Amino acid sequence: MNVPADTPVTPRRRPRNLAQGLVESITERIRGGDIRPGEKLPTESEIMRQFGVSRTVVREALSRLQASGLVETHHGVGTYALEPSGGGDFRVDPADIATVRDVLVLLELRICLESEAAGLAAARRSPEQLHEMRRALEAFKSALENDGDTVTPDFQFHLLVAQATDNRYFADLMSHLGSAIIPRTRINSAKFAHEDRAAYLARVNLEHEDIYSAIQRQDAEAARAAMRTHLSNSRERLRRAQ
Repeated sequence: MNVPADTPVTPRRRPRNLAQGLVESITERIRGGDIRPGEKLPTESEIMRQFGVSRTVVREALSRLQASGLVETHHGVGTYALEPSGGGDFRVDPADIATVRDVLVLLELRICLESEAAGLAAARRSPEQLHEMRRALEAFKSALENDGDTVTPDFQFHLLVAQATDNRYFADLMSHLGSAIIPRTRINSAKFAHEDRAAYLARVNLEHEDIYSAIQRQDAEAARAAMRTHLSNSRERLRRAQ
């Protein structure tokens, strides 16, 4: 059943970022049952009209929703809602992650969660999952070189690591957290690191490569250490800035 074209998809509060505001609104409708699993979302043109945003913003938002596992897109057909993963009552509202302190608290959780996830992923990942991680890293690198959206492939890489644990609760928790886990969706991370955006993101890319390399060679301890280093670097930069 299609969602009526005149059904508004508007956020309750002013978004900090147009694409993120759109992600939050559609996520709320899917988790709240207003858009049921299997239903087709409004067309890109209709969402553009409702929100007054560009096609680029709409596509970025849909890409993030797809990375979060909330929608799937069939090219030439449309985008459809998926069944939200279990534990739908757990939710971090991105609008509540607004300060450096908020990001630091979330990073503490991520260090504990994702370091162990990386170790499990190294031991349990499949060749197909490893291939998908490689694709996410290549997408990140391409976006970096072309000044594009690096948030989506960044989040997708971390989500893929969680999925490779073969423990659905890791992936469920990451999906619920969504792209809000990426600090630069909340604050200017490069500014806090006292370097330009390109240099900051290049360093993030290298840290991702270290994690991938350890998972690829199935070195669980190295994978845990690489993930802990990656997230701890972000935490320490913010602590110094604070």
